[in-house]
Amino acid sequence: MRSVIFDINYVPHFSGHETFPLRQMWLKKAFDAVSYEKKGVFSSDDAIVTFGVGKNMVGSIRHWALACGIIESKSGGHIATDLGKKIFANDGLDPYCEHYATSWLMHWNLAGRTEAIPRATTWYWVFNHLSEQSFSAKQVKEGLIEYLDEKTPRIKVSENSLDRDIEVFLRSYVPKSRNATMEDIAEPMLGELGLIQMSTDGLYEFRRGAKSTLPDEVFLYALIEFWKCVAPNQNTLSFESIAYDPGSPGRVFKLDENSIAERLISLEAISHRRYVWSDTAGLRHVVCVNGAMSPIDVLGSKA
Repeated sequence: MRSVIFDINYVPHFSGHETFPLRQMWLKKAFDAVSYEKKGVFSSDDAIVTFGVGKNMVGSIRHWALACGIIESKSGGHIATDLGKKIFANDGLDPYCEHYATSWLMHWNLAGRTEAIPRATTWYWVFNHLSEQSFSAKQVKEGLIEYLDEKTPRIKVSENSLDRDIEVFLRSYVPKSRNATMEDIAEPMLGELGLIQMSTDGLYEFRRGAKSTLPDEVFLYALIEFWKCVAPNQNTLSFESIAYDPGSPGRVFKLDENSIAERLISLEAISHRRYVWSDTAGLRHVVCVNGAMSPIDVLGSKA
């Protein structure tokens, strides 16, 4: 199955982060800035004071907030999205990024089927098109070059840009080195998810299997978005598609079959019977009853 990044209108994106991985609290800073500050807050002369970081980091904060779907560009400026308000408003679900659910959502927005994909090509390609369990930075680069060569229209990207983007990608999920400080380990927002680790032979490897910190609600959020992209007019979606198709929850969250099946069985309860698991006559699929839910409504409200 060809995925969204092969679409003729899709423009690959390998820059904007200024070589900084997404850090804790940056999304809250971006949300507050566009919600409460004047228009053009990222480019204003006092942006460094507003965000309390250097100029390059201001650009990085803007990039990650856009890529994660927390803010969006509008009328020459930026506004907070509904998802941004749901999570990062002062009375939101997780304004200070204290819960794993927020990190999982941001990972999904970078590597799954969302409007943020154009700003995270490496994230999407690695989690959805890299088939090897273990891999090196060189393999990722070679795969991305092959992808760019295959894409229509053909896109030219410098090798230096790819190298920097791949380095940021890897630093987002694993420590920069074996001798990394606790700050290096704790700072990247996505590092706490444990999706990629350094193997004993110096390669990187995916950690597949059950994800104890991944809430069922976030899994359902991702499933609804994925379903809307691949089969918007169908009321059933196969287990195989959910587990293995590019952009699927199974691929993006690196879940094994048993873990996926367990989560699909639980959908009926958390969706109030809007999504029902069916396993009859060897056919495994999810049935959408009475119309699809809005993904953002799945996230619930603050207790």
